[in-house]
Amino acid sequence: MRKIHLSRLLPVTAAALLLAGTGVASASTDSATSAHQRTEIVQLVAKQTQSHTVDTGEKGHSLGDELVVAEDLYQNGKKVGDHAVVCTYVHIGPDTLQCLGTFALPQGQITGQALLHLPSHSAVDVAITGGSGTYNGAEGYVHTVPAGTTERHLTFHITR
Repeated sequence: MRKIHLSRLLPVTAAALLLAGTGVASASTDSATSAHQRTEIVQLVAKQTQSHTVDTGEKGHSLGDELVVAEDLYQNGKKVGDHAVVCTYVHIGPDTLQCLGTFALPQGQITGQALLHLPSHSAVDVAITGGSGTYNGAEGYVHTVPAGTTERHLTFHITR
């Protein structure tokens, strides 16, 4: 198994979309536009555990090839969830990937999506596209920042 260096593919975890439920510290603020919405801020660390490139078409790097990545999610050194993402190459030279990701958490799942242009910028925001369980109806974004070749810092801005 070959690890992909995230410094090149920075937010391959298209969603970086996590709230871990029990024990996760967050800050809430009332939205000025709706008394019923609140924004939760959660900070986590994603550590890549597996990655693989799937050559689906022409031999070598081509449209439709996929990058599959798995990560463990941590807060204060404790594992609080898992993240899986599949990115499909939709443009070659410069490379662009369409990424879809899901975070499995103790109280539900959160999904996210991003269009990534490589080489990626130092930080990328990923759209939160939904969730299940406690995260049903989640919206917002995840700000991802590299912290080495296989680690990223994630800040979730979740509105519900």
